[in-house]
Amino acid sequence: MVILLGPIRRSVEKLSDVVNPKKTTVALVILTVIVIGIGGTIRIYDAGESCPDWPTCFGTFGFDISEDEQGEWWAANPEEADSRGSGHRYTSFQIFTEWIHRLLAGAILGPLVILNWIVIKSDDERSSRSKRAAVASLILILWQGAVGWLTVELDNEHWSVALHLGSALAFMLCLIWLWMELCKDDDELPNWLTFDPLLAKKWGPILGWMSLGTLVTLFSGAFVSTTPGANYGCGIGGFAESWPLCNGVFFPTIEDWEIQSQIIHRWLVGAIGAFLVSTSYMIRKDCSHGQGGTVLKTWIFAATLIYIANVALGGLYILSWESDGFFEFLSLAHLMVAAAAFSTLATAWLGLTVIAMRDSSH
Repeated sequence: MVILLGPIRRSVEKLSDVVNPKKTTVALVILTVIVIGIGGTIRIYDAGESCPDWPTCFGTFGFDISEDEQGEWWAANPEEADSRGSGHRYTSFQIFTEWIHRLLAGAILGPLVILNWIVIKSDDERSSRSKRAAVASLILILWQGAVGWLTVELDNEHWSVALHLGSALAFMLCLIWLWMELCKDDDELPNWLTFDPLLAKKWGPILGWMSLGTLVTLFSGAFVSTTPGANYGCGIGGFAESWPLCNGVFFPTIEDWEIQSQIIHRWLVGAIGAFLVSTSYMIRKDCSHGQGGTVLKTWIFAATLIYIANVALGGLYILSWESDGFFEFLSLAHLMVAAAAFSTLATAWLGLTVIAMRDSSH
């Protein structure tokens, strides 16, 4: 064992010379955004069950699987069942979207997170905070893999899809936290992430609630998009009747929570939107009276603009209906912009509470 420790230590030292944790973490954030985007693409193409087993895909590690080969797999695995029936077949493109999603997440993202953790853990110059953030990212990527497996096993149940998305966002937020801590270690935290510690106690909790509220609207939107028929819950009558109204009214009677989940999503979006707008106004007043916080004001204002733009994008999706259905790429854009609004708020919350408050305590 002692003999082996020397080569292992030298290998880690070589990794530390080659791998820049800060740059690697940025790459991981970008890769995570891509994986989330591919996950949204899987949904709009109804490809969530196109690889019914895990980690293989119809018993193979490829994606070009013919309809006959799919049929043979179903015949050999009678205990498995597609929600559309065992007679349903997927195109190679549908299978590819799920396959590339797994490849990026499992074969590239996961190993890079482990590598990043090893390098940070072995670097004596890194702070304990950076090492904790690296451990958290490792735990979350393992958790995300488990949730991905569960989602496949449960044939994309609503709650498992929402959990999968939420876990991905939590992982991305953890990477952003790690990057901030690494920047602090190098005394290179950019000015646009340097918040006034005096504002942390007042605005930290409010920003946390805003982030949570935005996440709830994201979850409710994911529920709508994965519930058959929910997209039609407010009708297809066009402007005014189906959006911004719902079947011609603002507050319809709820008779079926699942099918009418779209209007519940809208109510939540409206409430959180009002919260964001009012908070932006209050922050502006604080700054106008001479209190520091220009950076925080800018972050919240940007998040509010992104959020409002996404409300319009959601409406445009509803109004895009034609005889052959909705323009689903608008749904994908709606998801990604919603994730951007949440990430903007959550990043500001991290900078304000985790970084600025810690600085003020020293």
